[in-house]
Amino acid sequence: MFYLLSKVFWFFGQPINLAIFLLVAGLLAALFRRRRLAATGSVLGIAILVLSAWTSVGAMMLNPLEERFPKPPLPEKVDGIVVLGGGFEGAINLARGGYELNSSGDRMVETAILARRFPQAKIVVSGGNGSLFLDGEGDADTAPRLLGALGVSADRLILEDKSRNTYENAVFSRKLVEPKPGETWLLVTSAFHMPRAKALFDKAGFATIPWPVDYRTSGKEGVGFYRDNPMDSIQATTIAVREWIGLFAYRLSGKIDQFFPGPGG
Repeated sequence: MFYLLSKVFWFFGQPINLAIFLLVAGLLAALFRRRRLAATGSVLGIAILVLSAWTSVGAMMLNPLEERFPKPPLPEKVDGIVVLGGGFEGAINLARGGYELNSSGDRMVETAILARRFPQAKIVVSGGNGSLFLDGEGDADTAPRLLGALGVSADRLILEDKSRNTYENAVFSRKLVEPKPGETWLLVTSAFHMPRAKALFDKAGFATIPWPVDYRTSGKEGVGFYRDNPMDSIQATTIAVREWIGLFAYRLSGKIDQFFPGPGG
């Protein structure tokens, strides 16, 4: 139920969709001569679009998430690496059988690099098809083709292909791996996603060292207009809003212990 509600809520709540709904509501209100309601809907819709596309609001919301878990020094020994899904174009790969990467593809590239540095480490790829509407191939199904092409042998891979969200990533990976005390596991995911992911893995009883990748901000954007191209700015805003809402929802539901988890627990 949590999964379904989160997907439905996000369909209406993500900035672009919300702006469209507000503009449509404003247009309908104008047709029925509800001028105040029409003006409110139109102004709010335009404001969301302007802030998302033409300002640094998205980057400023993302930066605290990305700075929360600095990348630590590499440990001397690594028993395993867990990489969270979200780095592949699932629909394209399902249709074409390749391994096309999306904007979060750094997760898989970094995993291949880490796999070469620690040749004895097991590699857990956690990610099924998390889309409610689109038919696509899960990352755990695609990853063996890419990692194999990059020299990672199949016998090192542990594929968790059932999870649909980060909570299930943590719970299903923990059950599949059954990590032993004293083992060292790296958790690889996007830097903006690390606070929520690390908190969920901790809650599931899977101790990991956070290894953030896929940074979207430089930390120097500041307040201003036209700090990035509009499409990237919209994407940054969308990601930031999703992550902050996700942290709030997971804390409210008891799936994590803190609203803004950090290295101190």
